Amino acid sequence: MLIGLIRHGLTDWNAIGKIQGQSDIPLNDEGRMQAAMLADRLLQEPYRWDYCITSNLSRAAETGKIIADKLSIPLLDPDNRIRERAYGQVEGLTAAEREEKWGKEWSQLSLGQETDEQLQARALAFMEDISAKHPNRNILVISHGGFLAQLYTALYKDKYSERIGNLSLTILEKNERDWNPILYNCTRHILQNQH
Repeated sequence: MLIGLIRHGLTDWNAIGKIQGQSDIPLNDEGRMQAAMLADRLLQEPYRWDYCITSNLSRAAETGKIIADKLSIPLLDPDNRIRERAYGQVEGLTAAEREEKWGKEWSQLSLGQETDEQLQARALAFMEDISAKHPNRNILVISHGGFLAQLYTALYKDKYSERIGNLSLTILEKNERDWNPILYNCTRHILQNQH
């Protein structure tokens, strides 16, 4: 079983550095183009994908629809467990605004955001559930940067810490109990299309 983990395409809030969290911010045109670039790449690669599943936030759902349509694969019902971290009072603020309001250590304060532990627990529950429901299937999962970073921390501790890029592709293969990374946070499809 393979799982292809994808971060949604660019939004206007991504572009200006605002934390989105569970605010439902749509893709922008660049984000739609990024999704099409990844879909084109997936068509060229040897892996075959059976299904696509997204979070229920529109930026992930639209990314998933673009990819599933191009690959002619079914889009399963959205799953709330792969939504972005809830950031509470911090949503909608840029880095400068967060620091101005609460200081550089804002992330250590209790501002209504989900904890790392809560996020990791729902990420691992999703992975366990999807592998039980769809063994021997290859599934594309369209989610969010903060969510995916915590999933990778839960699976691999501190082995991976680079920022998760928009429309990055990570492929994990299920072997017995473990998820072995085949590809991590790859944005080659976007880099090769930049002039």
